[in-house]
Amino acid sequence: MTAIEELKHLRKVLKIEKEEDLEQYRKFVIESEIGERVKNGNSWYPVIITQTGYGRGEQVFVEIERTTAKGTDHQLQTGKRASLFSNVNNQASKQRTEGVIGTAVKDKLRIYLNADELPEWINQGKIGIDLIFDETSYKEMDEALRLVATAENNRLSELREILLGHSPAGFSDLSPSPVNTALNESQNSAIQQIINSNDVAIVHGPPGTGKTTTFVEAIKQVTLQEKQVLVTAPSNTAVDFLCERLDAEGLNVVRIGHPARVGDHLADLVIDNKITQHEYFNDIKNIRKKAEEFRNLAFKYKRNFGKEESRQRQLLFNEARSLKQEAIKLEDYIITDILSNAQVIACTLVGANNQILKDRLFKTVFIDEAAQALEPACWIPIMKAGRVIMAGDHFQLSPTVKSYEAGKQGLSTTLFEKTIERQQVDSLLNVQYRMNAAIMQFSNEQFYDGQLMAAATVKNHKLFNVDENPLLFIDTAGCGFNEKIENSRSAFNPEEGNLLLSYLNDFLQQFCIADTEAYANVKRIGIISPYKAQVAYLGEQIENFDYLLSNKHKIRFNTVDGFQGQECDLIAISLVRSNDKNEIGFLADTRRMNVAMTRAKKKLLIIGDSATLSSHQFYKSFFEHVQINNSYQSAWELTYLQ
Repeated sequence: MTAIEELKHLRKVLKIEKEEDLEQYRKFVIESEIGERVKNGNSWYPVIITQTGYGRGEQVFVEIERTTAKGTDHQLQTGKRASLFSNVNNQASKQRTEGVIGTAVKDKLRIYLNADELPEWINQGKIGIDLIFDETSYKEMDEALRLVATAENNRLSELREILLGHSPAGFSDLSPSPVNTALNESQNSAIQQIINSNDVAIVHGPPGTGKTTTFVEAIKQVTLQEKQVLVTAPSNTAVDFLCERLDAEGLNVVRIGHPARVGDHLADLVIDNKITQHEYFNDIKNIRKKAEEFRNLAFKYKRNFGKEESRQRQLLFNEARSLKQEAIKLEDYIITDILSNAQVIACTLVGANNQILKDRLFKTVFIDEAAQALEPACWIPIMKAGRVIMAGDHFQLSPTVKSYEAGKQGLSTTLFEKTIERQQVDSLLNVQYRMNAAIMQFSNEQFYDGQLMAAATVKNHKLFNVDENPLLFIDTAGCGFNEKIENSRSAFNPEEGNLLLSYLNDFLQQFCIADTEAYANVKRIGIISPYKAQVAYLGEQIENFDYLLSNKHKIRFNTVDGFQGQECDLIAISLVRSNDKNEIGFLADTRRMNVAMTRAKKKLLIIGDSATLSSHQFYKSFFEHVQINNSYQSAWELTYLQ
């Protein structure tokens, strides 16, 4: 396919994804009873209001706490659009107001409302909150694909052909950029390639190789040559993380986006707050105050007034409108002033289409976590770019695609992957600073062609000296630990889960006896599984194990997907699948296992059924690997089963 044909096809595929997403929303939210919505994690009801007020950007907020289904998974996460409602007299369809979730912590969240004041029904009781379908992002992505496909004789059309592999990417032979002695050779080499790139460069950063550190240094060096750059990522969390690092480096960063979607610790970087801190902001407040006074005077006139009163009323309204326009012009000036002085403008991929960035172009656009971004979303900031710099790892999890058909037709393949495959523009960061070499080895061979090296600082580090196996696989084959299915949705394996917790409980006890000081220094323990139902089961059962319970404050339970981007001293993984048909479900996406296995720093414990899993070549290779490296143990050898 030509680049244009490929983009036109992608528009059709994106439409399939939108329809599937909307269908799921209809099924699980619109057409479901409140109780079912709560069960599916799309609603909280009933909730109690713990606080109201005005937050960042003078936006009205409501803080709520759920009273049912506490501690369970839900979809009401930071940055999501949601609708607050009152169900008094079954009026939930009418008594509701929309907003954006600012914070979501455990069983509490804060929602910033799209309103000037609290709704009248807020104190009537029977309050709840629903997730809202986000149609805006689909519109933005579709329009971006249309514009990129129809671009002619301009920089965007050139980048389209280059990124999709139909024209070669160019590099300039520039003098070497300053070597940062705090970085390794591969990191400095990646930065040099970015500096030399005319069109596109990619930093391929496997787990623990310092991708973000390299990216931040590259951004710093580019801002020495260019007045301003645009920095983007697919999620608000990823953008915030970059902003924090760039701000710490002393760069002037302006964060674009809904204030509710930005972390509290970055409030001073948000453009809404920079506006309120500007030297001319008080002038805006005074002008708006005068405008409101004129409006109030105009409303004092009664309907039965004469010609002169009518003329006076109109003059007052005209004056109010004139003042309002003056305030808008002054605010536009402030925004332009703030943006013009910024070295880094940061936003999400979709946020790059924010109205205040309209018509603003950048010589260089950076896209972090590009391997987790849908291609249509990536084109939104690229439309503003002279060249594109991407960072990520396409051997980690790909972006979430809800439609199987859309994924099959290409939506799961990212622009990051396409460009790596079709151009020679990527630099691999080859020194990892996270894992013991024994933990790293299998992933290194399977995904990175054996090119990774463990830094000397981590190569041999262990939880404690007498722990002989940083990597251990416990095989439940033949134990009869058959998986179960929860509500026809998520798989779990209680017996495998109990075995993992028993082993881990005894291991921690032995660890404490062997080296009390090292035991006390363990900061984080991760217990993970690909399946939500297994994660929930493990979390419930921890109460039955003394040593695990005493370390509960250090333990994090989550799915593999939920653990991407994190690391722990000790990671324990329950693979769950055990059946006569050798079905392994989405464990067949081996990138998920790459994520899981590369979270551990000093100890990786995996438990599963080799008889079921070895039907897949990846797992068969893994079992051969652990046997060769004396990292294999049959569950039958453990005292719990004897």
